[in-house]
Amino acid sequence: MRVIAGKFRSRRLHSLRGMDVRPTADRLRETLFNVLTAGNRDALTGSIWLDLYAGTGAVGIEALSRGAEMVFFVESSPSAANLISENLRSLQLQTGFEILNKDVTHALRALEAKNVTADFVFVDPPYRLQTAYSITLWRLAESELLRPNAIVVVEHRGKSDLEDEFSLLRRYRKLEQGDSVLSFYRRQ
Repeated sequence: MRVIAGKFRSRRLHSLRGMDVRPTADRLRETLFNVLTAGNRDALTGSIWLDLYAGTGAVGIEALSRGAEMVFFVESSPSAANLISENLRSLQLQTGFEILNKDVTHALRALEAKNVTADFVFVDPPYRLQTAYSITLWRLAESELLRPNAIVVVEHRGKSDLEDEFSLLRRYRKLEQGDSVLSFYRRQ
């Protein structure tokens, strides 16, 4: 696994063994960031990200590599949170991020209490936690965490599609790549 583009391009990232941490594949990450920057190469510059169920931190690190100002990595597993820290250290990053080693519901409350607002949110729970998708999307839709034009991207298994709407969050695009799907949501 590697960083696709930006100032950390081609740098290697570490992962954990087993299926509990399933990093977003390089090719799917490349597709994700191509979509987000289509027509505006500077779309990520100065942006604020929430990387929920962050795993290895690959998506948030890619965002930092491409100019994001701040990434909040949310990961409940202590070993995965340590791995994110290790990956950031290997890139000699010391600022521009915060790792929240707590479950997503508690982390979202904590971020809201700190008045954090995000331009981009990436949601990628382990596939086996099917209910986590809808719980997280409902929570985001009803929160104050999203800036007016924020984009919420959800990686999920193609076999288990998501609803098109979660309160005011509505899906506006769906990209399939192999067994994985990226669903893009915005507040309406």
